[in-house]
Amino acid sequence: MKIVLDSSGWIEFFTGGPLADRYAAYLTPRYDIITPTIVLYEVYKKIKRERGEETAILFSGQLHATRVVQLTESIAYLAADISLRHGLAMADAIIYATAQDQEAEVITGDADLKDLPGVVYVK
Repeated sequence: MKIVLDSSGWIEFFTGGPLADRYAAYLTPRYDIITPTIVLYEVYKKIKRERGEETAILFSGQLHATRVVQLTESIAYLAADISLRHGLAMADAIIYATAQDQEAEVITGDADLKDLPGVVYVK
């Protein structure tokens, strides 16, 4: 099963937040984890700011063990359309568009995405 674990999920998992165990359940060989490049940006930035560069690099290595999908022209246009249709911020639209492009479900704790088709909302 293909999934996109969004930035909020990775950050929750890496920082041992209250929902870390729920996200950990998706980090098994049962799932083909797809990581949009914008998730690399968001996770690295937040972890570096809060925990330092060494920790951010360590966690980035775990993200690179997944299938990283670049932002292509077609995904960018799809994200723009999705953003306009659903009123999503740029990063959320790119994450959702990448999942749609890859025929994957989004696993997220982001309330802005929770009511969209193909989204599993972790709360």
